[in-house]
Amino acid sequence: MSSATDTFVSENQERFLEELKELLRIPSVSTLPDHSDDVKRAAEFVAAKLRDAGMENVEVIATDRHPLIYADWLHAPGKPTVLCYGHYDVQPADPLELWNSPPFEPTVRDGNLYARGSADDKGQMYMHIKAVEALRAVNGTLPLNLKFLIEGEEEVGGASIAKYVAENHEKLKADVALVSDTNMYAPGLPTLNVGLRGMIYMEVEATGPMRDLHSGMYGGAAPNAVFGLVELLAKVKNARGEIKVPGVYDDIVPPSEEEKASWASLPFKEKEFLKNEVGSTKLTGESKYSVLERTWARPTFEVHGIAGGFTGAGSKTVIPAKATAKVSFRLVPNQDPDKVMAAFEKFVAKNTPRGIKTEVRVLGKSPGLLVKTDHPAIQIAARAFSDVFGKPTVFTRSGGSIPIVGDFAEQLGIPTILMGFGLPDDGLHSPNEKYNIENYYKGIMTIAHFFEQYGA
Repeated sequence: MSSATDTFVSENQERFLEELKELLRIPSVSTLPDHSDDVKRAAEFVAAKLRDAGMENVEVIATDRHPLIYADWLHAPGKPTVLCYGHYDVQPADPLELWNSPPFEPTVRDGNLYARGSADDKGQMYMHIKAVEALRAVNGTLPLNLKFLIEGEEEVGGASIAKYVAENHEKLKADVALVSDTNMYAPGLPTLNVGLRGMIYMEVEATGPMRDLHSGMYGGAAPNAVFGLVELLAKVKNARGEIKVPGVYDDIVPPSEEEKASWASLPFKEKEFLKNEVGSTKLTGESKYSVLERTWARPTFEVHGIAGGFTGAGSKTVIPAKATAKVSFRLVPNQDPDKVMAAFEKFVAKNTPRGIKTEVRVLGKSPGLLVKTDHPAIQIAARAFSDVFGKPTVFTRSGGSIPIVGDFAEQLGIPTILMGFGLPDDGLHSPNEKYNIENYYKGIMTIAHFFEQYGA
């Protein structure tokens, strides 16, 4: 427990906030070509701040799209090495009219910093750099070895970093990775995320007649591609939320009783979740499992959109020749994406309606992951989190996917500590995205404590 680094952070709060505002003013929107110069400018800003903090071998690495940033400090022989990951790119700010203050002019209201990228992920990524600065300022050195890998394509799929990790095993060798790009479960409640669902994202295309046909002349005899696709998709999952594709549930490892007991202790209320977060009349899914188990530890199948036929103004009575659906499976730890994919393709082939041809195209896939809570680095991270926030750290999972965590596990063989300081209402990807300013300062302290305690 180092009060010296905490004091340094407290004394430099104003400067740390101004620096973050400077980064947030750069509209580094990775998906829009108009902003490619802004993305480069953000990369140079981050690289300069890494140098200022005392990191060495700082590189801005050109890729096919947006730059990666690498840096290291390797002067602690015999001590562990932590690989710090984050991203400096952001989502577009649209719709602009829904923002209460300009998205790229950071504004403080009610203890929060409002700006695009404030929580996702500039504010959280920047804490790692400031923790390094605090430790070096107080001690003149660092308590362990550090490597940084920061990308500018997280919001557009992260293809460049996946390639870089696969090609640079030795350079990126570490004991654990540290990622701050997740939420605390509730305000003031230190939270480590130890599980992620994986995903298979696909297009299913159905083809019926050779061209759109007149429904008066051909209706009743010609197959309808849209209806055929709907008929097929309706067979994948029943009304109870159970996936009917044979083999999908084969390899699931259920959460331990300890994990389930820990989830039951969280401040979760199903009625509030339904009203405030979902906003529908009922929750759906496998009712024999709790809501948290359904969203964190069970596989799902979802249809994200269907295109085909005529949907314009007025009427046009066609039998559509072609229809496409975007669909996905969320996978839990121990499920093999290739095995689930093969089972789904077999199911589609068997259940395609008469007169319809189908094709399944995979657009991306990644496995689910689970980090054991008894891993020494996880235990130390939990202690550091509790030290700063004054409450026991809870362990949760996420229903979402973070592909880089899979790359670190698969390519580098290391677990990732998901130590996030966002809050559930931060509005990521939405108008009025915010980041709690106290969490920003406490996050820097927590990361510094983790580095000190892991190094010891």
